[in-house]
Amino acid sequence: MIEVKNLSKSYYKTVALKDVSLRLSTGCITAVMGPNDSGKTTLLKCILGLVKPLSGEIYVNGFQVNGNCEYRKFIGYMPQFCCFPENLKVKEVFNMLKDVRGNHCTYDEDLIGKLKIDKIFNSSIGSLSGGSRQRVSSSAAFLFNQEIIILDEPTAGLDPASSEIVKEKIIAEKQKGKLIIITSHIISEVEELADRIVYMLDGSIYFDSTKEELLNLTGEENLNKAIAKITAIRY
Repeated sequence: MIEVKNLSKSYYKTVALKDVSLRLSTGCITAVMGPNDSGKTTLLKCILGLVKPLSGEIYVNGFQVNGNCEYRKFIGYMPQFCCFPENLKVKEVFNMLKDVRGNHCTYDEDLIGKLKIDKIFNSSIGSLSGGSRQRVSSSAAFLFNQEIIILDEPTAGLDPASSEIVKEKIIAEKQKGKLIIITSHIISEVEELADRIVYMLDGSIYFDSTKEELLNLTGEENLNKAIAKITAIRY
């Protein structure tokens, strides 16, 4: 479970988050959406402890972020862009991650097989295509079988077959009772995966509802039209 209380963050004169409060529970896929510079990336980086907020509190399974590093053991993370050292081989990346995170769990290597990562184990990260790097990053995000998985644009750059494998994995992990958070600009993907949508504008949460609630509220039959309609009210 993640609880965000009155979170604010500014970069010089630019306000990134304005008094954001949010509670995310297990057994749910939550999509954090919004246009560029809406605050969604800053929110996720604050939860991950990569950015320190100006004010407010964040709790992950009862541990306060920026107060105790223990919370990190609960989270698996996939950034939008793979950022592993380019000189390392793929197998060295996985060995490094295991050494850093420790041997406290049974590794989930399901995606290593399904995405055929084992076929490129001896290739360096720098020699891989963008899609192959994304496959490595996807596999690493689920490797430690954590209770919370945060995925930033999880299917960006993936071929259709790999994209379906990753989406099936996301749904399977939710069914195990995990909390999954995704960001995506692909409305059809959000419609397929998400139970809940947190839509951000100008550093604030503009709406937070289930897909069904949003469709009922707008009277639309698909999510793309529903989001377009409700955000048009703002402008």
